[in-house]
Amino acid sequence: MNQTFETIRISRKLTAQFLDNYSLAQLNKIPEGFSNNIIWNVAHIIVTQQLLVYKLSGLPMMVSDVLLEKYRKGTKPEGDVSQAELEEIKSLLFTTIDQTETDYNANVFKTYNELTTSLGFVLKNIEDALPFNNYHEALHVGIMMSIRKFI
Repeated sequence: MNQTFETIRISRKLTAQFLDNYSLAQLNKIPEGFSNNIIWNVAHIIVTQQLLVYKLSGLPMMVSDVLLEKYRKGTKPEGDVSQAELEEIKSLLFTTIDQTETDYNANVFKTYNELTTSLGFVLKNIEDALPFNNYHEALHVGIMMSIRKFI
């Protein structure tokens, strides 16, 4: 599982570069032909990781209900993200992964509510959820790479 956590950290470092290299206005811009923006994608991967790993394990998540409702699957940006919200998202980018690895190594994830994703992946346990999360994040990093060409 060490490789899975290493992969997600590399992915999150790539994601952090978007937050560091673009202005708040650029992060909030939704280019023509897209339904969301870079900052939505970043917050979405954080929220989704929490849902896949913690909620489906019956454990408390590290994201607020406000973030959950704004960035879960099926949502889209309703307005611009503020600097304060951007800072919150930045802070969650790595703390959520660090805590997940700590909890995984401490065997916190005892149960899991099986999920068949919209893509057809069947997640039966935490060992299925973590690699799928990396796949999901890679999809969104690709979307962010596409969006940046138009901002």
